[in-house]
Amino acid sequence: MAFDVAMIKAKYDALPSLLEAARKALGNKPMTLTEKILYTHLSEGDAKQAYKRGDAYVEFSPDRVAMQDATAQMALLQFMQAGRKKVAVPSTVHCDHLIVAKSGAVKDLQLSLTDNKEVFAFLASVSNKYGLGFWRPGAGIIHQVVLENYAFPGGMMIGTDSHTVNAGGLGMVAIGVGGADAVDVMAGMPWELKFPKLIGVKLTGKLSGWTSAKDVILKVAGILTVKGGTGAILEYFGDGAASLSCTGKGTICNMGAEIGATTSIFGYDAKMCEYLKVTGRREIAEMADAIMPHLTGDPEVYESPEKYFDQVIEIDLTDLEPHINGPFTPDLATPISKFADAVRKNNWPEKLSVGLIGSCTNSSYEDITRAASVAQQAVDKKLSAKSEFTITPGSEQVRFTVERDGYLETFGKMGGVVLANACGPCIGQWNRFESEKKERNSILTSFNRNFAARNDSNPNTHSFVASPEIVTALAIAGSLTFNPLTDTLTNADGNRVVLDAPMGIELPLKGFAVDDAGFQAPAEDGSKIDVIVSAKSDRLQLLESFPAWEGTDLMGLKLLIKAKGKCTTDHISMAGSWLRYRGHLDNISNNLLIGATNAFNNERDSVKNQLTGEYTSVPKVQRAYKAQGAGSVVVGDENYGEGSSREHAAMEPRFLGVRAILVKSFARIHETNLKKQGMLALTFDNKDDYDKVQEDDTIDITGLVRFAPGRALKVVLNHKDGSSEKIVANHSYNAGQIEWFKAGAALNLIKVQVAMGKV
Repeated sequence: MAFDVAMIKAKYDALPSLLEAARKALGNKPMTLTEKILYTHLSEGDAKQAYKRGDAYVEFSPDRVAMQDATAQMALLQFMQAGRKKVAVPSTVHCDHLIVAKSGAVKDLQLSLTDNKEVFAFLASVSNKYGLGFWRPGAGIIHQVVLENYAFPGGMMIGTDSHTVNAGGLGMVAIGVGGADAVDVMAGMPWELKFPKLIGVKLTGKLSGWTSAKDVILKVAGILTVKGGTGAILEYFGDGAASLSCTGKGTICNMGAEIGATTSIFGYDAKMCEYLKVTGRREIAEMADAIMPHLTGDPEVYESPEKYFDQVIEIDLTDLEPHINGPFTPDLATPISKFADAVRKNNWPEKLSVGLIGSCTNSSYEDITRAASVAQQAVDKKLSAKSEFTITPGSEQVRFTVERDGYLETFGKMGGVVLANACGPCIGQWNRFESEKKERNSILTSFNRNFAARNDSNPNTHSFVASPEIVTALAIAGSLTFNPLTDTLTNADGNRVVLDAPMGIELPLKGFAVDDAGFQAPAEDGSKIDVIVSAKSDRLQLLESFPAWEGTDLMGLKLLIKAKGKCTTDHISMAGSWLRYRGHLDNISNNLLIGATNAFNNERDSVKNQLTGEYTSVPKVQRAYKAQGAGSVVVGDENYGEGSSREHAAMEPRFLGVRAILVKSFARIHETNLKKQGMLALTFDNKDDYDKVQEDDTIDITGLVRFAPGRALKVVLNHKDGSSEKIVANHSYNAGQIEWFKAGAALNLIKVQVAMGKV
C-alpha cells in the first residue's frame, strides 16, 4: 500500500539542490549514503557547515514518526500536553505489543481485544483526533508494517521502538527514540542527535546453503559486541549487499539495535525496487530509480572505504557459517560448527524445549518459505518435531499470503502453532506453561534480543538466537547439539536421514494479498473528537508536568541502588505483564529496577531503606524517600539502559523522585530519554570510583549552578562512618539539553513554544 506519495515526491524533487549544498559544505569530497541522508534532513535546510562525527549535536527534520502501542500511550499522553491540534509530520500507531501469546492466533487476539479494550480505544481516538494513522490489533508488528507501507529510500524517520532501524533495509535512516523525541517531531520541533560516527561493512560473495542474512548480523554482533556500534551508523555495501533481498537487508538492520548502533542502512538497489513494486509502491520505485545515484554512497567511497568510514569491517558471505548467539546476550556469537562443543563445555541445557520463529526481525515471506522448506522435509522424511514450535507472522499481509500459498499448513503438519501477528514471546508477552517453576531450559528463537528472563520471565531460560531455518531444524531434532549441515536424524522407520539445505522464495510469485490490512485513517477534522481518560482507570493516567529544577545544587540524596553488571531497560522497567500499565505512570513505576542486581547483596529487588534499615523492594524504598521529600541517586555499571527504547525506564525514576543516574557508561537511547525527562545522566570520570560508592551513602551533586557543556560536576559520597570522598562526574549535555534540565523536562519547553506560536 502506498502512503504519503506527495511528500516523498517533494523530498525527491528537493534532493539534488540539498545535496549540492551538502557537497559544498563538505568540501566536495565523496559522500557516504549516511551523510547524504543526514545532510539533506537538517532542520536548517541547506547545509552550511560540516559536522564533526561523534561530537556535534545536530538538529534534524525527520519525514515521519511511528509508534507501537506500548510506547505510544505515554508518547501521546505527552503530545496531548503540547497544545497542538494535529501532528506536524505523517505519524502512525501500531497495536502489536499488548497481545499475549498463549493458545494461538485467533484466541489470543480475541482475548487481547477484550483485556486491552480501554487502551486500544484510547489510542484509536487520539490518533483520530490528532491526525495519526492507526493500525488495529492483528494488523502486524510495527517494523514489518512500516517496511511494507511507509519506508522509502533516502528518507529519515524516528520510531518509539529500538528496532525502528529495520527500515534501513529499504534505504532509510530510521532511528529508535523515546516518546519525548517523538513528541518533538510530531509537534513540529527539530529533533536533535549527536552526529554519528560511520562504520562501513563491506559484504562480498554470496549466501548459499543454510546461511542466511540473519547470520550476517549475528556475525557482526560477535565482532562489535553490544557496545561496539554505540554512537555510530553502520552502512553496508559491496556486491554481497546487492545480492541480499530487501527483507534480508531489513533483518540485518533490525538487529543492529543489539550492538548499540544508532541505525544501519543499505543503499538503494534492484532488490529494493522489486520489493517496492510487489508491495504496491511502483510509483515510489520509479521515482527512486530516476535519482538512484543520490540514494546510495558515491562510488569513490565504496572503492576506498577506509578513507571515508571511521571503521571498516569486511565479511565474505561465501565463507560465512550459520551462527547461534547467546545465551543471555545477543553478541555471544558461535558458528554452528562449534556450537555443540560450546553447549557441552558450558553445561547449557542441551534439550531444546521450544523453537520460535517470526517476530519483527525474521517474519518476511522469504523467511517463512525457507523455514517451511525445512518443515516440509520433516513431513516428507517421516520426522516429527521433538520440541514445541511456534510461528509469529510479521503482518496480516504476510500471514494471509503465506496461508494462501500453503506454508502455514506445512508448519501445522510438523506440529507448529501459529501465533498472532504481534510481538508476543519476543518481548515477554508469552504465557508459557510452567515457566513459573524457573527450571533450567533452552529455547531457540529467530528474534533479536535474548536477555535473561526477557521471553518468559524465567531467568533460567537459556535463550539463543539464530535464523528461522536453523531454529526449525533444531526444533525437529529437539537438541542444541544437532548440526543440520553435518548430522543425521532417525525417522519413524528407524532410518537415518539428512535435512537438505533450505529453499526459499524472496517474494510471492502471485504477489501479496490481504482481505483487511487493519488500517484506520484519521478524521479530516479531529476538533470534535473527545479523548476521555477515566480518573479511576488503572491502565491510563493523564500526565502532570514534572517540576522545574530548584536552582541549587542537589544535596543529601540517598543511594537507591548500586546496580551490578548488565542493567538493561528490561531490568529497569520490565515488559511482559507490566505492559498493561504503560499508559499509567504511577502504576508502572512499581516495577522500577526490580530486575536489577543490588551490588551489596547480589539480590534482585532488595535494597536497604536508609530511613528504616530494612531491606525491601526498590520502588517501595523510593516511594518512602519521595514521601520524606528526599531525592536519590541510582548508580550503575557499563552500557546502562541497553536494549529497548522504552522511556518508562527514564520516566519512572523521575516520577518517583530519583534525581540522577551515575554510571560507567550509557546506552544512547536511554541517556537521551533521561535528559528529556529532566534527569541528570552522569558518568564516572574514573570508572573505578564505582567501587567507592557504599550502601549507606548520602550523596551531594555540586556545580549545577554553573552547569555548562563540557564542565564536569562534583559528586560527594558521604559515608555512614562520617568520612566522605569527592569524585568527578562527566556529562554530555549541550546548552539546549541543559535547558531541558532547568525546565524540568523537554516537554515543558515545548508547551511554552507551542503556546507562543513558535512552532
